[in-house]
Amino acid sequence: MRDPRYDILFQPMPVGPLVAKNRFYQVPHCNGGGYRDPSAAAAMRGVKAEGGWGVIFTEQCEMHHTSEITPFIELRLWEDKDIPQLRKMSEAMKTHGALAGIQLAYSGINGPNLFTREVPMAVSAMPIRTFTNDPVQARALDKSDIHDLRRWFVNAAKRSKVAGFDLICLYGAHGFGIFQHFLSRATNQRTDEYGGSLENRARFVNEVIADMRDAVGDSMAITLRVSLDETIGDLGFSNAEVREFVEMNRNLPDLWDLAQGTWEDCSGPSRFKEEAAQEQLVRGIRELTDKPVVGVGRFTSPDVMARMVKSGTLDFIGCARPSIADPFLPKKIEEGRVEDIRECIGCNICITGDMTMSLSRCTQNPTFMEEWRKGWHPEKMNAKGDSGNVLVVGAGPAGLEAARALAVRGYDVALAEAGTVLGGRVARERLLPGLSAWGRVADYREYQISQKPNVEVYFDSALDAGGILEFGFEHICIATGATWRRDGVSRQHVVPFAIDPAMPLYTPDDIMEGRKPSGKVVIYDDDHYYMGGVLAELLAAEGCDVTIITPSAYLSDWTVNTLEQHAIHRKLAGMGVEIVLNRGVVAVADGHVVSNCTYTDTTRDIGCDAVVIVASRIENNALYMDLKARQADWADAGIRTVKIIGDANAPGPIAWATYAGHRYARELDGDDLGDALPFRREITELALE
Repeated sequence: MRDPRYDILFQPMPVGPLVAKNRFYQVPHCNGGGYRDPSAAAAMRGVKAEGGWGVIFTEQCEMHHTSEITPFIELRLWEDKDIPQLRKMSEAMKTHGALAGIQLAYSGINGPNLFTREVPMAVSAMPIRTFTNDPVQARALDKSDIHDLRRWFVNAAKRSKVAGFDLICLYGAHGFGIFQHFLSRATNQRTDEYGGSLENRARFVNEVIADMRDAVGDSMAITLRVSLDETIGDLGFSNAEVREFVEMNRNLPDLWDLAQGTWEDCSGPSRFKEEAAQEQLVRGIRELTDKPVVGVGRFTSPDVMARMVKSGTLDFIGCARPSIADPFLPKKIEEGRVEDIRECIGCNICITGDMTMSLSRCTQNPTFMEEWRKGWHPEKMNAKGDSGNVLVVGAGPAGLEAARALAVRGYDVALAEAGTVLGGRVARERLLPGLSAWGRVADYREYQISQKPNVEVYFDSALDAGGILEFGFEHICIATGATWRRDGVSRQHVVPFAIDPAMPLYTPDDIMEGRKPSGKVVIYDDDHYYMGGVLAELLAAEGCDVTIITPSAYLSDWTVNTLEQHAIHRKLAGMGVEIVLNRGVVAVADGHVVSNCTYTDTTRDIGCDAVVIVASRIENNALYMDLKARQADWADAGIRTVKIIGDANAPGPIAWATYAGHRYARELDGDDLGDALPFRREITELALE
């Protein structure tokens, strides 16, 4: 069943005293659950074990209370009380023969200790480095602190063993782990035996691994995650010095886990990072060590995976985001079902869960982090209910996912699309700069639907309420999407502002449909996600003189959560786009816009030939409203339910739409929960008085 080209990916691989059943290695990744939602996180990892991964890791686990990263929610292993929830996770990981790994982290310069109120300790005394620039400084570790820290790592290793883990990953990458802080001259300014030369800067990690080997090394493997390049030149831990470090310590860990310097560089979205983007940085390092090497690169293609191994670049294929998009990726390759893989689109919505301290989502896999809460499985649907057919109106991401999932449940589905292509907003947005990978949302679902005999697709089918009432469907699902507003209503303006009809004015819909401005263009971005920046890039590349104005202090503000805000600003500035921050637009006149300061409200005119308004979207819900108005006719027409989902109900990111479509399919013909919660949650146990 398996294509022999991929046989190499399924070879068992030794890691220290252990053997992984294949080369598929789910590297540590956050999920927004951490210590708050341990059962949800455990079930999510367990599904990956079922999906065929050979090695599965937790996310970052804070191993001591003197270094924690509140408000971010990760795992904790501060005391024995933390062991049961972690054991639940390791047991889930090992249910199908995978090795279970835990990533132990001491955040040092990144740990503000807002919860524990401990004074932060770092390699050298410096201000804390966090996403929120907390006004806290760390004191330098003294010799007794370093001795304590070594003991704490040993204690954490022993607890990890009791919790049932097979592997320990020591976190020293992305600028977040104490091991990188010792290795990098940017964070290590010590003058004692732990600072200065590379040999001295590597002393701490050598000591910790030796300590751990004495404590648990006969039964557990110890891996080390290090940055490939901090990308700050000789001041930091450069790729050249990484290679020197590996060669100098070639047998130090049982496995080298190699990742790019910053999290933003390592997990950059597909808009800025191609698959296997780190290949040049990692190539050749395998030759410097006798131990196996794992690397990452948003691997979605089995051909690329096999090439990385056959070329001697990697021993294991490391995946975080692709393992989220499709937990069954290894099994599908093994079973010869490559076409069924839900390929990661690199949108980084999954990362926003961690950044916003909420449960993570996935655009491609709406069951992610719902495995325990709702009992959703990425490859299995609940049994069909007592009705037989559904009409889905609209073939955007919500409608496509609803149709696909309903068909898997066994319903007869008619999918009516007013246009001539499937995908809705995805079909248009995939043509914008850097967003081609987003088309996989439509491609995957279109293929899956094409394999289902119980789905009929109808194009050029703009339906009205009267027609739907005549069709005789039992359930009507309205997924008609949304339209970008032309009146500027969003966050700055809750009512329309003055717009002179003499000024050529465009919305994202206009531009995606081929109607584009020319000359000097002002983009007013009060959406704050990707669209304003993408349109600025598009129009600048086509020769427009572009100014983008935003009321926020950051361009594309919300993309801080997708790790691309810096890249967007840098890209547009490099293209000559004028970026105007902390200013809104209060009027559009003939020949200029009136811009106001968000703090003082002082105004100034900015001349232009055309204006693009990227504000909010308005629901295309007229059909739903018409059907609701005729609810008295439903019974005679055989209609049991009419429901509106996705952007037509409330516009949001694409992940919100695929989730809405999946939820509709799961809950059709289900029990009325009344006022009960539609998901499970864990409640903190009250301490005994």
